[in-house]
Amino acid sequence: MPDDQASPAPESNKDTGFELGDKWGNIYRLALGRVTDEGRRQWRNARDDRNEEADCAKCEKHRDYLLQYSPIIRFMRQNINKLGADLHDENIRCRRCYTQQSGGFDKDYGIMLCANNLQNQGHVEDTLAHEMVHAYDHLRFQVQWEGNLRHAACTEIRASTLSGECRWLREFWKRSQWKFTQQFQECIRRRATLSVANRPECKNDVEAATVVNEVWDSCFPDTRPFDEVYR
Repeated sequence: MPDDQASPAPESNKDTGFELGDKWGNIYRLALGRVTDEGRRQWRNARDDRNEEADCAKCEKHRDYLLQYSPIIRFMRQNINKLGADLHDENIRCRRCYTQQSGGFDKDYGIMLCANNLQNQGHVEDTLAHEMVHAYDHLRFQVQWEGNLRHAACTEIRASTLSGECRWLREFWKRSQWKFTQQFQECIRRRATLSVANRPECKNDVEAATVVNEVWDSCFPDTRPFDEVYR
């Protein structure tokens, strides 16, 4: 390949501003904005390597507490039981994740909680409730997870609506969303669009937004198994 077409060499640690083993120096450079995006990724990986065991232990402690005492988690579990399945500590797993997601649902595997990306018990509760809505939808509505963007958009809309992750206080404190009107719906649309856009069969964010809009009127008002939005 000619030199003028060669791919650029990857950044060295010096170029990124991240230096392995220099914990406080890295924090200082992060605070001053002297770390590149690649350096931030390296810093997160090093942090997660160091904290993996503790992160998973804390996540499991929160999971076990929520399964026993959280009203929304207990309610969702009971309704999943009525559909012939169960979610428990053996198929709700805390794991380290290498992306920025908080969790995920797989019809064969169960629920994964991304221990290194969960900040506190409330974050675990919102994430677990979100994934339990996906589990409920899979059992109740036979969601086609592969190749059907309308199904994906609908369950994402419902999960963001019912889990509590888009309630105003969470948006205000965690994401600096200051609007009082239409904030709830805008949050749901944003999160559903992002999730659909990340699916391999989705061409781009424009297609994702279009699909979310197409199913919005039928999926947003559907609060099953709740009588109304709980949180």
